Amino acid sequence: MAMKSLKRNANPIISIHINKPFLSLSSLCNSLFSFPFSIDLKPQGFTLFFLLLCFSLTTSSMVESDTYSDSGPVVPTTPLVTFLQHVQLTAFRSYPKKQSADPKSYIDLSLKHPYNLSTIESAFEDLTSESNDMLVPVEKFERFVKQYFDGAGEDMLHHEPVDFVSDPSGFLSNVENEKVRDWAREVHCLWRNLSCRVSDSVRESPGRHTLLPLPEPVIIPGSRFREVYYWDSYWVIKGLMTSQMFTTAKGLVTNLMSLVETYGYALNGARAYYTNRSQPPLLSSMVYEIYNVTKDEELVRKAIPVLLKEYEFWNSGKHKVVIRDASGYDHVLSRYYAMWNMPRPESSVFDEESASGFSNLIEKQRFHRDIATAAESGCDFTTRWMRDPPHFTTMATTSVVPVDLNVFLLKMELDIAFLMEITGDKKGSDRFVKASKAREKAFETVFWNEKAGQWQDYWLSSNGDETETWKAENQNTNVFASNFAPIWISSFNSDEKLVKKVVKALKNSGLIAPAGILSSLTDSGQQWDYPNGWAPQQEMIVTGLARSSSKEAKEMAEEIARRWIRSNYLVYKKSGTIHEKLKVTELGEYGGGGEYKPQTGFGWSNGVILAFLEEFGWPSHVSIEP
Repeated sequence: MAMKSLKRNANPIISIHINKPFLSLSSLCNSLFSFPFSIDLKPQGFTLFFLLLCFSLTTSSMVESDTYSDSGPVVPTTPLVTFLQHVQLTAFRSYPKKQSADPKSYIDLSLKHPYNLSTIESAFEDLTSESNDMLVPVEKFERFVKQYFDGAGEDMLHHEPVDFVSDPSGFLSNVENEKVRDWAREVHCLWRNLSCRVSDSVRESPGRHTLLPLPEPVIIPGSRFREVYYWDSYWVIKGLMTSQMFTTAKGLVTNLMSLVETYGYALNGARAYYTNRSQPPLLSSMVYEIYNVTKDEELVRKAIPVLLKEYEFWNSGKHKVVIRDASGYDHVLSRYYAMWNMPRPESSVFDEESASGFSNLIEKQRFHRDIATAAESGCDFTTRWMRDPPHFTTMATTSVVPVDLNVFLLKMELDIAFLMEITGDKKGSDRFVKASKAREKAFETVFWNEKAGQWQDYWLSSNGDETETWKAENQNTNVFASNFAPIWISSFNSDEKLVKKVVKALKNSGLIAPAGILSSLTDSGQQWDYPNGWAPQQEMIVTGLARSSSKEAKEMAEEIARRWIRSNYLVYKKSGTIHEKLKVTELGEYGGGGEYKPQTGFGWSNGVILAFLEEFGWPSHVSIEP
């Protein structure tokens, strides 16, 4: 075994030669993805290298386990995902940085017929055999990809929604302004662009795809997000209800229920590389919204067992935390916790680079888990999850008990109680009403800050596996839009005194901007921070305020909604599309930041625009122009 170099720096390079490494070593190489190595192996060195590797991993864990712990679960990925990570890495190293494609586009590739994975792995070995650093001439690499793969997204086919009508009867009848009505019809028509179905080949040969088979057509978010996403679907459904596309909405719920039945939880998205994490739990809210309009009791009966399974997932194992108050009462709450401690396959090259400064494997594993957990939160990324913001490497998402996650779970408890009552299960309904009361009490004790007039995330002092005693100093006193998410829940927005405090706090928070509500006040460069605002947070806060009996709250809600609608309109007129986020510090500007380019389409933005127009209308005398 010849070690060509071992450099003492943040990203050491070890080059060890073994010919024909890929077929027999694909799983080993996947493990090595957590290391800042470049590997080139030849047969005579493999045995010694493997023994050294195993010894290194074992002794490293023995030495460091007293200081660091990463004993959480890991859900393995598929051989195809593992292989495509190497293709992604080769692309990242081969292209000039300015020409580098979105790394997700490589993980979304599917195998072209008639080739199988082992054949393509062999071709990949030949492609990279002359390169010690996996750098391949771009033209040669592109020929390889074109020969052996179908393009990203080609296994998701366009589907014409059966319930789409270009101008539904009674559509947005309270929108009097003709300019706004015309634009709203254009937004409504975007559902056709985003409607897709999984190709037959995904069902027939699932191992050739990272896309997962689904029983019904879907609405995708748009752009790089070529598959259905979990929490996005709630706001998509809100819009579909306004568009009177009830069959499409029910299909989305059916798909998500199939994922829960298969995996025990709704996946982040319908891809093989998302099986290790979920997203904010809003399935019960989707069922609730559809039932409220359609009165579909059959859907409710099918959904209840699935919702119970999902509820158990979020209230057990690593997701469950217990906080003991000063009187000795234990409050059961939940946190995000991804079942993964390696680079996210869709962003491996970014995660590797971010983790390159860590000194040992377990530190890296903890960091990678916290990044994946931030992705499970849906808010990837934000200073909310950082111990020392805005430093990205201080990400500690698993140590946060988030306000908004527990809002979603409180809503789930209320939804299940309501749905069970519909089916005649009084005992079950009473059980979930009782659970919701317990969580409401936890909100008051653990999250509420009377002085600030808002709810605040809670930092865990330990790993969260044991009961913790509540400490005031563990509340995160920074201001985030998520601090006001509980106002979405009826038990909070119906409390007049509480609403008055929250309205005052929101007014003085600095979060209300010319185009909507800021995600945070910290300009970190991350997309869920200043100066961006996102459709889900606008809708939750606006809806909660509007449902209160406070005139001031209602006026604030309508003003925020109009700002959001107006800015989306101006962006659409300027760019020709709807964006996933806005720069809310300025009217008519879409958002930026984060690890990928701003995306268009865009499912949940469309849904919230239509839902706001349904809720608030638009008078004929009020201009949509600034």
